[in-house]
Amino acid sequence: MNIQRITALLIKEFGQLVKDKRMLPIVFVAPVLQLTLLGYAASLDVKNISMLVCDLDKSHISRDFISTFTNAGYFSIEYATDDYSEVQEFLDRGKVTMALVLPPKFGDRVLRRETATVQVLLDGSEGNTAAITMGYVNQIIGRYSTNILAEVAGGQRIGGVNAEIRAWYNPALTSRNFMVPGVLVMILLITTTTLTAMAIVKEKEIGTLEQVMVTPIRSSELILGKLVPFILIAALNVSVVTSVMVFGFGIPIKGSVVLLFSLAGLFLLTTLGLGLFVSTVSRTQQQAMMTAMFFIILPMMYISGFVFPIENMPEPLQVLSWFIPMRHFLVIVRSIILKGAGFSTIWLEALILLVMGIGILVASVLRFRKKLD
Repeated sequence: MNIQRITALLIKEFGQLVKDKRMLPIVFVAPVLQLTLLGYAASLDVKNISMLVCDLDKSHISRDFISTFTNAGYFSIEYATDDYSEVQEFLDRGKVTMALVLPPKFGDRVLRRETATVQVLLDGSEGNTAAITMGYVNQIIGRYSTNILAEVAGGQRIGGVNAEIRAWYNPALTSRNFMVPGVLVMILLITTTTLTAMAIVKEKEIGTLEQVMVTPIRSSELILGKLVPFILIAALNVSVVTSVMVFGFGIPIKGSVVLLFSLAGLFLLTTLGLGLFVSTVSRTQQQAMMTAMFFIILPMMYISGFVFPIENMPEPLQVLSWFIPMRHFLVIVRSIILKGAGFSTIWLEALILLVMGIGILVASVLRFRKKLD
């Protein structure tokens, strides 16, 4: 293996990257913009839920009950009505997400310690919002009922259940803390896979790859010269987006930064290998982009647990997710960043990622070398 030829090839590759003014923003600016936009936009938190109140009781008990919703910080009373027939109209027109209906004599039933029923109507067109809203409502009503049962009556405590709930790793249950590390993985996947595939296909289109092939350079040297620049670019991207995550979003890395970057290298084996494979089956840059997006990137995002919980997927998809490299790297990244986990905790995911990375990269290199020959 000739070091001088590899060095000359590396200089050529970096020279092409620098000269391509349209590629530089994609490589360095786009990751920061994606992390910033998705970090704020990809939020699963539900706040400021617009609510309609239909209080048919008009007692101080009913007003106190309604105040428990507004004091929770999730609900905002946008409308109030005394006519039950108007409730459906507000929901049909999308003016409110939820309607709370308190029946007549609600306060009397509460004072007599009888079961008092309220009606909660949700706009189910937004399934995720409705599900989260339902959870908020159950918590508020359950807490209110417990407070009533726990009051002193006749000098004796009537009862009640106390539950002390704590959330580890993300005490405020802020979805951004969960999403942003995943966005980091997604950016690394998109950047390395598409950039590797499109850069090689571009050389096919303009004919420079054939010119290099007729030189004395070996196929192994050519492959190494093609992959090393993208490895360095990926390392730089990880550094940039990690800095934005820590200093821009205030999400600290609780674990080892060295371990995070080291295991990111295992993930790069899979993404670079997939990009190399795409370049062997594509003739144009557009074809390479479409192939990478629809056959690699999107399936990984859907099945890896990036957004949708794997536990909620059908059994076949859960089994398929084990063969998705992004799934294992997501576990690694979130464990190191949010939990401060060490290698002893994530060694299995690291081992799986290593085996998959070596397998994918070796298979892609062999296919690419066959194409060269």
